[in-house]
Amino acid sequence: MFRLISAILVTCLLAACGGHVKQVYRGAPAEPRKAGQKPYTINGERYEPLSSHEGFVQSGIASWYGSDFHGKPTSNGEAYDMHALTAAHKTLPLGVYVKVRNRDNGRETVVRINDRGPFVAGRIIDLSYSAAKGLGIVGSGTAPVRIEALGYPDGTVKGGTAYRAPASYDRGAFGIQVGAFGKLENARRLAESVKQRHGVSSIREALVNGVRYYRVRAGNYASLKAAEKAHERATDRLISEGFVVALD
Repeated sequence: MFRLISAILVTCLLAACGGHVKQVYRGAPAEPRKAGQKPYTINGERYEPLSSHEGFVQSGIASWYGSDFHGKPTSNGEAYDMHALTAAHKTLPLGVYVKVRNRDNGRETVVRINDRGPFVAGRIIDLSYSAAKGLGIVGSGTAPVRIEALGYPDGTVKGGTAYRAPASYDRGAFGIQVGAFGKLENARRLAESVKQRHGVSSIREALVNGVRYYRVRAGNYASLKAAEKAHERATDRLISEGFVVALD
């Protein structure tokens, strides 16, 4: 069951977080994690969860959710605990642990992905209240972060904390989605404008609940890192207000 967020900022929260248990992470899960790995569609946008977390690094805006969702089901079926160190991400495998760094103050924490979201343009991760408090995000509501997928707990190793850096950034084809239209001619007009301004544009057609959409993407990058960097550094508002997608 997917959590749809209508309001990101939540106020008047009670209670603080507890301590974080140290973990050692490895590259592969101890057992298959199939729940929540099927493609899904939210607000006309199709998301395809990644089959692996290897090499995943992403920069963008983090938000958080708290008491309004406390006790409600997350995408992996467990109840959301606002005091646990968890988070929602649109495509990372459920169960994977992620290091989150607040780029404003340098604070870091490790969270487990157990939910899907946030479905707001420009936001890449939705943190639990406890995680947001540790990073100093509760008051501001959002903050620029860098996230790095670490892996899964290795129960065979005891004591200490170890993080294995990704061997390489993911490879593939990525672009920045800048618009979605019900009429092809509107999509073509925007795509032509994007091409003139940025050199590369494309249109992808999708049928969602019987409704046909034409999505306009800018650029064609060989890695997620390159696409995120272009999005982050964009001075063109059209690009900066878009979001990175895999080009199918």
